[in-house]
Amino acid sequence: MIKLNAKNSIFIAFSILIVSLVLYMPKIYLRNNIYYVSKDVNKLYAHYTSLKEENRFLAQQLEDMKFKNQIVDSLIIKSLEEKK
Repeated sequence: MIKLNAKNSIFIAFSILIVSLVLYMPKIYLRNNIYYVSKDVNKLYAHYTSLKEENRFLAQQLEDMKFKNQIVDSLIIKSLEEKK
């Protein structure tokens, strides 16, 4: 059996502290790493969503411009045919 005096008690306490740090440091590191990666993923997903909405808006504007251009072209062609 180990005799408990001041020196042995401090040694045992530090040994337990070091063992617990060695066991829990990887877990703490991984949890922090997962947290920051998920924050980045959420930020990128929000950016992706906003870009997707902007793409829909721009596609609608392009469709409207194509339609307007078709109408204007047909009016120009019709007015040119009437002049002949």
